[in-house]
Amino acid sequence: MTRPANVPAVVAIFGPTASGKSELADALADRLGTGVVSADAMQVYRGLPILTNQPARPTRLVAIRDLGETMSVGEYERLAHAAIDELVAAHGHAVVAGGTGLYLRAALSQLELPPPPPDGLRRELEHTVDELGPAGAHALLAERDPGAAAVVHPNDRRRVVRALELAAIGRSLKPAEGRLWSDVMRLPTTLVGLELGMDELEQRIRRRALLMVERGAVDEAMSAPAASATAGHVIGLEEFRALPLTDAVEAVVRRTRQYAAYQRKWLRRLPVDIRLDATRPSDALVDELEAALGSAIGARAVPGGVGVAD
Repeated sequence: MTRPANVPAVVAIFGPTASGKSELADALADRLGTGVVSADAMQVYRGLPILTNQPARPTRLVAIRDLGETMSVGEYERLAHAAIDELVAAHGHAVVAGGTGLYLRAALSQLELPPPPPDGLRRELEHTVDELGPAGAHALLAERDPGAAAVVHPNDRRRVVRALELAAIGRSLKPAEGRLWSDVMRLPTTLVGLELGMDELEQRIRRRALLMVERGAVDEAMSAPAASATAGHVIGLEEFRALPLTDAVEAVVRRTRQYAAYQRKWLRRLPVDIRLDATRPSDALVDELEAALGSAIGARAVPGGVGVAD
């Protein structure tokens, strides 16, 4: 199927949590008559639809792994490329939406991923890191890879271990270019950034945390099986299990606010083509996006959209 001349093969939407990415992505997919590919590291897991704010409609790369499994960036990249290529081949376009910057980069670009480490190296380094403690392990990293040490916090055990692992095989956690993004995309792509002030974002984060409780987040967390180290980072999973409800909500709001601040830093680094005021409703945003991309989108509108499940 031939794509309209003014519309890129891929439209990618990125913004902080609670900025309305999923709603805008769904509305845009309806206009384009295609599906959405998720670029969210936590939404890949089954069993936590409330805590991970999974979209209501079928979305590619959502709920495809059990909680006890891990998902590497390399595996995600392969699956995302396949999903995007299928949608583009079938419908002319694909919409990518997410808040995990590295996953978005993997979906849109071609990462230069290091080879797998030797068997047992990670366990050996984890033991070393635990023996040395945060300060000692970070000092070891500074000795072996000063560039990585400059961008990894001493208390981030997982990334310290990963940085040491990469240093051991002659690679570095710090990108060679000194930046986290490449402007080179696999396919013609327009990157859309959703922006809103921190005050409004905090209000939305709190409202969403309370709505999660109403929808059954506590029961979801309590009944969840043991999670992998990766899935264990889902915000709310441990808070709702271990804390009184009021304290858990406050802890979830606090962690989500910190994560949103991190996402906003990513947004400042991305080569964004179109910036949208996320305080506006999704129908107004998709109209504005349509105008920015070209009126050809309207000519391809398919009522109800496509929604493609994995």
